Amino acid sequence: MRGVSVLLSELAYLRGALRTLNRVKPIKSTPNRTALDRLEDVIAQNHNRVALISDHETLSYGEMGARINRIARWAKANGIQKGDTVALFLPNRPDYLCIWLGIARAGGATALLNTSQTGHALMHSVTIVKPKLAIIAHDLLEIYHHAMDNVSDAPRVFVHDFQESEFDRALQRFSDATLEPHERVALTLDDRCVYVYTSGTTGLPKAANINHYRVSAMALGFSSVMEAEKSDRLYDCLPMYHSNGGILATLGTLIRGGSVVIREKLSVREFWSDIIKHNCTLFFYIGEVCRYLLNAPPSPLDRQHRIRLICGNGLRPDIFQAFSKRFGIKHIREFYGATEGNIALFNFDSRPGAIGRIPKWAEKRFVVKVVRFDVENEKPMRDADGRCIPCKPGEIGEIIGEIIDDPNAPANRFEGYADTNANETKILRNVFRDGDAWFRSGDLVTRDERGYFYFVDRIGDTFRWKGENISTNEVAETINTHPGVASCAVYGIPIANQDGKAGMAALHLSEHEAFDLDRLTKHLVDNLPPHARPLFLRLRREADMTGTFKIRKVDLMKEGLTPRDLSEPLYMFDSETGRYRILDEAMRGDILEGRLRL
Repeated sequence: MRGVSVLLSELAYLRGALRTLNRVKPIKSTPNRTALDRLEDVIAQNHNRVALISDHETLSYGEMGARINRIARWAKANGIQKGDTVALFLPNRPDYLCIWLGIARAGGATALLNTSQTGHALMHSVTIVKPKLAIIAHDLLEIYHHAMDNVSDAPRVFVHDFQESEFDRALQRFSDATLEPHERVALTLDDRCVYVYTSGTTGLPKAANINHYRVSAMALGFSSVMEAEKSDRLYDCLPMYHSNGGILATLGTLIRGGSVVIREKLSVREFWSDIIKHNCTLFFYIGEVCRYLLNAPPSPLDRQHRIRLICGNGLRPDIFQAFSKRFGIKHIREFYGATEGNIALFNFDSRPGAIGRIPKWAEKRFVVKVVRFDVENEKPMRDADGRCIPCKPGEIGEIIGEIIDDPNAPANRFEGYADTNANETKILRNVFRDGDAWFRSGDLVTRDERGYFYFVDRIGDTFRWKGENISTNEVAETINTHPGVASCAVYGIPIANQDGKAGMAALHLSEHEAFDLDRLTKHLVDNLPPHARPLFLRLRREADMTGTFKIRKVDLMKEGLTPRDLSEPLYMFDSETGRYRILDEAMRGDILEGRLRL
């Protein structure tokens, strides 16, 4: 029976990999043909079919194409030339896609600003890409102006709204007909298309260069991974300023003539009713979305949908099978890849917990390695000759991808960031030979004998305590399976006069289930070794979330044992009683001053 299972997984991988490689193969053979050109052909063939749907409007392919054409002419009339940038600060809506596609048609690049940013982080994101123009949602205008208040060379702002706005009035002056040859800007696959922001180690975002080759590969590649067809309708509630919600889900569906339902933001309560109402057959996820849906009370709607396949990343092993079983979704296409990186892994056979696979027989085709990593010093290990050390199956290490600067291998390049000073931090040099260069993912993974990869933790999240490496991800998964916990963030905090960091878990408590601290304690004792059990617990009714639905760790780590919200209970594990006890002021002071050794 195991032999049959292995054979089926091999066939699933071979079928999926060959289908995807064949789908993207034509890209590099036509270097002047971008995803815009391919989409224009789809628009011509599907003029009256529905393309984009939201609560406020529905656009046919013809209407979407007309909007893109108008925006392209508007951009050119306002001085946007090849290589120029326009900043976009807008919630999810159909025009989001039309705007950056129109600006790309004019030769410009769009900086997809994170709508959850404010203040200095937002100002940094704008100024680092030096935009000529900015398109700002009316509801976000005050936040934008506050962030840019002291910037002397801020770009000219156009206000966008659902009602007739300055931006709409400006567009009315321009034709919506297909651009004539003399109006078109000569674009190649190497030209920049968008900036997508990723988190920096300093907490400030980095603007990743996404060129037209990468956008084309995303569109065609994920149309294959999702097996998208004209009859499909995809539900997209992920932020469109990230590549998952803004490029992979949308273009991966549209390039095949399907429809995309755009939701401004995730609503767990309305998720399945939306999908049923719109007859959706696909949706794109990140792991946190699946966890929230699974934590919601069971509903008759759970299985009344027509979803045939879902695609995304971050669906953790502790809920993979439970999610599939409860909602009746057999085909889950988990993938792994950094927006700016050159590593792409796919789990074509829905193996629970795996982020992707490269079988031994395909290793030469995909230059991806896992190398041993020194957690304490936060750098890859080197042998006596100064070379990195490949991990054996089951060993934890950093996943890296070889950078090949070859026109015939565009997928293996690293395009870098708007701030070129940040590029070198992502490149590992002289890895296996003099002069080679590899993209650093910043992720710790393991790989098994059959080539399946499993995510372990982000570098910097893993910490050492009592001489042992602690994976925050492993601890969080254990906590998240306990009733009464909606989600949690696990992190290490420094303790005076002690080596390493002590584990702390901030628990976002469920609205639907009762929480019992003693039962959680038993759960942790039963499932985690002593060194991995969080020394401190912080209980929260509300959680400060990122735009991708993760609990914001940075501020929690800074606060440590001195939370801003003193009404939130803080507990410490008492090894003598085997229970968590309230951390009082006297004990907190002793720990902070180094008088109490833990």
